Order: sequence, then C-alpha cells, then structure tokens
Amino acid sequence: MPEEQAPQFSIQRIYLKDLSLEAPNSPQSFTQEWKPEINLEMNTQSQELGPDVYEVVLTLTVTSKNEEETAFLIEIQQAGIFVVSGMEEAETHHALGAFCPNILFPYARETIDSLVVKASFPALMLAPVNFDALFAQQMEQMHEEATANAVTDETQH
Repeated sequence: MPEEQAPQFSIQRIYLKDLSLEAPNSPQSFTQEWKPEINLEMNTQSQELGPDVYEVVLTLTVTSKNEEETAFLIEIQQAGIFVVSGMEEAETHHALGAFCPNILFPYARETIDSLVVKASFPALMLAPVNFDALFAQQMEQMHEEATANAVTDETQH
C-alpha cells in the first residue's frame, strides 16, 4: 500500500499576464462631477501545466461610469503558478478555485488602483472578495444544474 502523501501547496510565481486600460471619454470626464458607478466582473480559470503544477488566472474587469458615460475600463489578468499535491480532487478544486484567487486578488487590486491613479482618476481600492463563498455558491449551482439535468434525462426516457 503506497504511503499517503501529505497535502502540499506552494507558490512558484505570481505575474501579470495581461493588462489594459481605456479612458474613452477623457479629457471630458475630468470636467464632470465625480460620482462613479463601479462594476466589477470576475472570472477564474486554471490549467494543469504538469504533474501537480497549475496556472491560475484571475481576470477582473472594472468599468467605471460617470453620468452614464464610461470614464474608464480596466481588464487585468493576474496569474500565478502553484504546486498543489497530495489532496483529494475536491480539495484541489477548492485550492484552485478559491485559495489561489484569494492570493492573486490583492496583487490585481493594487495594480488596478495604481493604474486608475496614473490615468488621473481618484484612487479606487476594490473591496475584498470572499472567494470561498463564491466557490461554494458555484459548486451549489453546478450541483443543482446536474440534479436538474438528471431529472430531465429521466423524464425523456
């Protein structure tokens, strides 16, 4: 019987994979009263690079509208290479879907804030995100969809 390996997790590298900033209505947006509506969209993807080595990419899209016009649009892909081993499949999915994005988010948030300031807009410090809760919500939704599909499959036979 093979000896069970203890769970291991380590960060190999954290890096910026892609970054873009658009300020389509500047300089007019600088002359208006600043009452922005901020919209944040998030996406996480992971891929296996080798045995127990994964790349996780956290994509954030931040859109700021002021008086119905887009003041700025930022898209960032903050990535990391992680070693994840000795875990059950569900634990590995949790590490890649929640734990790794938790590590990457502060780097992305700091880059976004810095970019907004360099574009001459007021600083933007995004609120922390609970990736564990988002992951749990996603797993629950996938389970509900799988259950609904199973019921649909049974009724079609």
